Amino acid sequence: MSVFDGIPFFAGLDPARAETLGRQCVRKRFAEGELVLDFDDPSTDVCFIVNGDVRVLVRTAAGKEMILGDFGAGRFFGEMAAIDGAPRSANVTALTNAEILAVPPGAFRDIVLHSPEISERLLRLLTARVRELNVRLFERSVLDLRHRLYAELLRLSAPRKGHDGQAIISPPPFQHDLAARIGCRREQVSRELGAMIEEGLAEKIRGGLVLLKPAVLDRRVREAMNEAG
Repeated sequence: MSVFDGIPFFAGLDPARAETLGRQCVRKRFAEGELVLDFDDPSTDVCFIVNGDVRVLVRTAAGKEMILGDFGAGRFFGEMAAIDGAPRSANVTALTNAEILAVPPGAFRDIVLHSPEISERLLRLLTARVRELNVRLFERSVLDLRHRLYAELLRLSAPRKGHDGQAIISPPPFQHDLAARIGCRREQVSRELGAMIEEGLAEKIRGGLVLLKPAVLDRRVREAMNEAG
């Protein structure tokens, strides 16, 4: 058994190298709500989520927060500090009880540089993150609050089983979390969600927020982007 077993990123890792480098890695457990990494932290380990969920966010000096994303098992974070040695650029907190494999930067680079398969996997993952951040930056630059909310709800949702053409966010998102994701106040999110419910675009049910017409929301976002462009 290797400490890397069960983590998709390391699929294809040479067993001998896994055994050697695995001795440098440490599995850590965090309780719900516990700080995993903080902004400007000098640590440089890459953190792979074995189980549980974490939230990555940035916070201004005035205390305003912007949520960058929630990561679950199989995802990783902290790779930028391992690559360039700079202090941490975000805060990471455990949303649930979580177990994380901390991989030192030297071991991480050794694995990536000696495995073309894993190196290509890293490039694809980083490219996907850059594309996602570019989309969100564009949305923040050109879309109004309403359409930013539509776009974020669509990203958070999944198809609703047994209800063709509908999507659901489960558990339902907190309004202050949505506000932190799209850069506004909780009261503004509350007002827009109320308008969506009145228009028949959304419905609150026990255990989730249903998007009744996600195709309509998607069309409105694309139309708003085209008008802004």
